[in-house]
Amino acid sequence: MGWLGLDDTDSLAGGCTTEVFDTLLRHLPVGASTGVPRLVRLWPFAQRRTRGNAALAVEIHTNDVDGLLGHLDAWWTEHLAPLRGSMESSLVSDRDQFPASPGMVWFDLPPPPSVYFDAVRSHVSIDSLPEPARAWGGHGRIGATAAVAWPALDFTWEAIAWRLEGEDHRPRHVDDASLDVVDAWPDTFLSRDPRKGTSLIAPRGKSPVLFGLRATSRETAERGCQRLLEGSGTEQVDRWRVFQTNQASGDHLGPELTLTVERVEVHPTRKHATVLCGDVSVRAYAEGGPINALARWLMPGDEISVAGLTDADGLVHAERLKVETWVPRARQRPCCPECDVRLKSMGTNQGLRCPKCKLRSEDAWVDVEVHPPYASWVEPPASARRHLARPLAWDESH
Repeated sequence: MGWLGLDDTDSLAGGCTTEVFDTLLRHLPVGASTGVPRLVRLWPFAQRRTRGNAALAVEIHTNDVDGLLGHLDAWWTEHLAPLRGSMESSLVSDRDQFPASPGMVWFDLPPPPSVYFDAVRSHVSIDSLPEPARAWGGHGRIGATAAVAWPALDFTWEAIAWRLEGEDHRPRHVDDASLDVVDAWPDTFLSRDPRKGTSLIAPRGKSPVLFGLRATSRETAERGCQRLLEGSGTEQVDRWRVFQTNQASGDHLGPELTLTVERVEVHPTRKHATVLCGDVSVRAYAEGGPINALARWLMPGDEISVAGLTDADGLVHAERLKVETWVPRARQRPCCPECDVRLKSMGTNQGLRCPKCKLRSEDAWVDVEVHPPYASWVEPPASARRHLARPLAWDESH
């Protein structure tokens, strides 16, 4: 018995590590059985990431570990090692691209959970990994090891269906009416963008994945997948499988930060907001909707709480934002204590006078009561959230 992990077999040129892993599991030697396969999303700023930055792992039960490892040696040489080097630049991303560097690991016992949390929250070097019982390949060993180390304390499920061979360059077809039904189930999430009504289950770009349906229970993921596949408008698929995942777990976020705003800079064309708070800067992208609107409302002296990921340059990418206290936005003259009419200035250093009863008073101002556009925590819309982001509604319902 032991744990197998795999990562980095795909690129923007195509392919999908979930499909590669599923194929491997379907061809294990006789006598080997598997636990629940897991799909683990990792630090989204990893330099070598491809599309979804997901790694795979599974527990395998066998009475012949040596025989299994021999089989994996042969499978690696014939099916996985040839995937090394695949690469294609992206027209929709300005980040550097790297060739695929498949990696596979075998652990008799999982590494400590800290290995996973390091990989989901920050950069991890291949030299810092714990030593597995057997390892194959290159940089993919980082994600593969993290997937094995995942403690699965908070998890969801995803049913992934793969297209027929040779169809990955054609438009995807998923029955829209069936998706409407499945999206209305309380145990599914992130199936449609509620603002635009567009589907969120189909990947963009060249990939053998037709859709990935996310749910909070395994039973719902399976039932929803079958419902979509039975829809008259859904194209025929090759196969499908349900994975246990860390999606929507919030595992990538550390403690919330409480910061004081020094100034806010807004990009002149793209409208991204950068909130500068001393040694910490917080980015709220235009796609973030309410988060961006709240960030642009801020003024020096406001106190905020923020939860987000810190990238390689030290910039915090806000995923949740809340205003704790705020400075006055405007001032006005006080009202007359006798007739409640707004006092008016009589001129420089001449005090104030009520225009109705003529009562005079010293020069004074009062703050205008204002409130933030959002009273509590806000998050990006569904289409702009990370795979790992835990919906605010889940926390508010407990």
